[in-house]
Amino acid sequence: MSGSVPVIEYDGIIGVADPGYSSGETNLNVFYESGDFTWILTSSALVLLMIPGVGFFYSGLARRKSALSLIMLSMLSVAVVQFQWFFWGYSLAFSHTGSSYIGDLSNFGLMKTLAQPSVGSSKIPDLLFCLFQGMFAAITPALAIGAAVDRARVLPCIVFIFIWSTIVYDPIAYWTWNANGWSFKLGGLDFAGGTPVHISSGAAALAFSVMLGKRTGYAKSAGLPYRPHNVTHIVLGTVFLWVGWFGFNGGSALAANLRAVMACIVTHIAASVGAITWVLLDYRLEKKWSVVGFCSGAIAGLVAITPASGFVTPWAAVIYGIVGGIGCNVATKLKFLLGADDALDIFAVHGVGGIIGNLLTGIFAADYIAALDGSSEIPGGWINHNYIQLAYQIADSVAGFSYAFVLTCIILFLLNLVPGLSLRVSPEDEDTGIDDVQLGEFAYDYVELQRHTSDITPTHIIHERSGSSKGSVPEKAAELV
Repeated sequence: MSGSVPVIEYDGIIGVADPGYSSGETNLNVFYESGDFTWILTSSALVLLMIPGVGFFYSGLARRKSALSLIMLSMLSVAVVQFQWFFWGYSLAFSHTGSSYIGDLSNFGLMKTLAQPSVGSSKIPDLLFCLFQGMFAAITPALAIGAAVDRARVLPCIVFIFIWSTIVYDPIAYWTWNANGWSFKLGGLDFAGGTPVHISSGAAALAFSVMLGKRTGYAKSAGLPYRPHNVTHIVLGTVFLWVGWFGFNGGSALAANLRAVMACIVTHIAASVGAITWVLLDYRLEKKWSVVGFCSGAIAGLVAITPASGFVTPWAAVIYGIVGGIGCNVATKLKFLLGADDALDIFAVHGVGGIIGNLLTGIFAADYIAALDGSSEIPGGWINHNYIQLAYQIADSVAGFSYAFVLTCIILFLLNLVPGLSLRVSPEDEDTGIDDVQLGEFAYDYVELQRHTSDITPTHIIHERSGSSKGSVPEKAAELV
């Protein structure tokens, strides 16, 4: 047990879908500890908070004319996926029965989803596990959909989120976390979503960038140079994500115990070290302390530690932060080699960062860290002399990336053939901006004409002059978008 409050051992039907009343108990709460309920409910809310964080982070990195659409797409991901999760997503990913690849529909519409011990842990019931994992399902397409920036229509994105969650996310989540899944049986270690969340979203973002094509004005060697339009939004998004990640990784212990605490500790260390690493890498080139670099490094560290957070020691988390920060920083150049317009570097941070985290887990996973929950037993990684573990991690990473990339390309290709679901806006609409054309609303109610107001001569001063226009500075239409 995870605490000192005695509970009754569940003695109802297990192994198949069942609401829990087969136990003969009328009060189904007696099988679980309130402390575990409290922690997982709180963690669910923290992960939900991360999704608007993704929107603000992407919005700040993008140009002003696409700022609101990125926040909107993140929130649409919440709404669309939560319906999909209720409809059949949870059943496909976490049914008690199924093949090695995907679950069945025994929990369709959340039927028989109540108090039976969950697939993830006997410490929490199906219903609570469904709530918690539903937030993971919602944030994953929100991470990927940032690749639509500046040039994708909203309606196809909505349809894509539903289909992608069903065909891509649910099977990967099943084979990674469900005891019937092939990777789980193989022995792959993924505590909180290195493959289902980060590698799959990074691969999907790369596929989205390739299938959509480059933005107008994109240069092969330099991309489409512009400054992030709102660094404050980037910081705000990073704060939401950093705080939410405590629930993301810590909650993945699926109980309130020492393993959850350790997951939070290593998460915080990796984020901090990743942020410092990226800042120093940027400083060596620009001699500036980049806020954007700090935020990007923190996210890189968080992504890298995700699959390992319930398996590694605090000293290993320092290595995750350093390697994750360096690896993702260098990976931002890959889009030029690949010829893909990944405007927000989603593939570099989430795809590459997830792969780094998975592979390092094969080296640094420790059996005594996993055992902190009082019940888990793993062979560990290289530090436990279990050298085959790295091969399992490679197999899981390659399978997840390949599956997500290929299936995403196929989904987008077929969607683009459906009348009314063409993926890309016209060049004229792209120039106008997605916010204006697709939403009819804007992130801001003004248009900045000049970054330095001192460069604009006030009108009343011009009128006071003796008719000469010499010395006046014309207003520039240099909108920074």
